[in-house]
Amino acid sequence: MRRYILTGAPGAGKTVVLRQLELDGFGVVEEAATDLIALWQARGIDRPWKELTFVDAVVELQEQRRVRAAHEPVAIQFHDRSAVCTAALAAFLETPITAALARELQRIQVESIYEKRVFFMKNLGFIARTEVRRISFEDALRFERMHEEAYRDLGFDLVFIEPGSVTERAAAIEGML
Repeated sequence: MRRYILTGAPGAGKTVVLRQLELDGFGVVEEAATDLIALWQARGIDRPWKELTFVDAVVELQEQRRVRAAHEPVAIQFHDRSAVCTAALAAFLETPITAALARELQRIQVESIYEKRVFFMKNLGFIARTEVRRISFEDALRFERMHEEAYRDLGFDLVFIEPGSVTERAAAIEGML
């Protein structure tokens, strides 16, 4: 199975493009951090990303989802983010790389879990704030740069997907497979 990562700034349209790719017949694996933020907020933790255990919780859920999805009978699978994004998140939050995250980053490289080509969704020029996504556009741009650096530092090749309609962006990705 070939696994590709979709990454980029918060609000760049990754999840909606992932939905289109799913409708087009590809396997997909959901993002972990956004789901954990929503869950922890429902449990009464207003800013889960400030919790010491948050990064490790993201790593754990990402891995659970990847392992479950490994049994899908598809040739190509798209992942909405990866542990490399979690490393960018740790850098953005100015928290250290945890032992669990370091192990996962090493495993990704040693086992070549993902294709080296990463689809990097460029920001849309604005950000729609939500209860889960409370980041300013300026911070989202800084976070976007941190994602780019994290992937390049680990030897991934970034393919930039420019803003456009969902179908245009999905078609651009599919055209590069």
